[in-house]
Amino acid sequence: MEPLLEIKDLRVTFPIYGGVLRHKVAEVRAVDGVSFSLGRGETLGLVGESGSGKTTIGRAILNLLRTLSPEVALSGKVIYHDNGESIDLNGLSRHAMAPYRTQIQMIFQDPFASLNPRMTVGEIIGRSLKLHTSLSRRERLNRTVSVLDRVGLQADAIRRYPHEFSGGQRQRIGIARAVVTRPRLIVADEPVSALDVSVQAQVINLLQELQEEFGLTYLFIAHDLSVVYHVSDRIAVMYLGDIVEIGSAERVYREPRHPYTRALLSAVPQPDPSNSRAGRTVLVGDIPTPLGKPSGCAFHSRCPIAQNDCSSSVPSLDPIENDRAVACPYAQRYEELADNGSVLS
Repeated sequence: MEPLLEIKDLRVTFPIYGGVLRHKVAEVRAVDGVSFSLGRGETLGLVGESGSGKTTIGRAILNLLRTLSPEVALSGKVIYHDNGESIDLNGLSRHAMAPYRTQIQMIFQDPFASLNPRMTVGEIIGRSLKLHTSLSRRERLNRTVSVLDRVGLQADAIRRYPHEFSGGQRQRIGIARAVVTRPRLIVADEPVSALDVSVQAQVINLLQELQEEFGLTYLFIAHDLSVVYHVSDRIAVMYLGDIVEIGSAERVYREPRHPYTRALLSAVPQPDPSNSRAGRTVLVGDIPTPLGKPSGCAFHSRCPIAQNDCSSSVPSLDPIENDRAVACPYAQRYEELADNGSVLS
């Protein structure tokens, strides 16, 4: 599959300052050497616990981090392939990034906070057209009305304000704002986590319909593995700034290899109360903070099959099958180690 986006050894570090003179006392490694590619028309699900670095990756792709935190340190490459050219978006100035704003858009998690309450829906959706296209006022209005209709809202919504809509309707407005510029890539940052379950299904179905209609590519960020499995072609599992497993959605969801992926899946609620939860992977302790990231494998302090060398050596993300890579040298010996009593109770 032809790549649209390639992330190569992306690292994002936020400094921590203290003292009267505000000198640097520590740093948070939010993203610690992440690499992956995203094919045209593909949906890659990025899943993990809160604080694992998922949203930071999304903001790094859109080159928003320096605007939000000017002192952030970024390294690595975010390569966007555009009409035969390859552009490293990481480090582009605000002016240099402007031509790519129409091609890469974001759907934010909170539909209540991501819409300007002082602007009408028509102004919110049409603003990017005004800033980044040469369309006339009439053309901008027509496209805004058209995209509102496509996401299931009536034309009179353009004169109303965000507070007049429900949560699900606000997220549809956010989706309309993202697709109105006819982008190629959309970073969807937990777009359904703030919505009711019944509304979640409607929004997910809308996103899939828009993908088929416009040939969109999605980076779908979420913490719910069952939702990610439903929408994704591939799944990447993150833990404390690292990708620990990546592969086809079917294989990762049905046959997880990394101990952390197994734990995530075993925590998914079962619709059948009589279903046995024997063999469930139970993690001990809370997720460490990126400020105090453990040495070696970041997961070793909670891993049920951790071995002596896990605390000293950092595992690489190595292929174990044609469509799978796992950052654990003991992943394929999980059952053997479990049978030998290495799994924590």
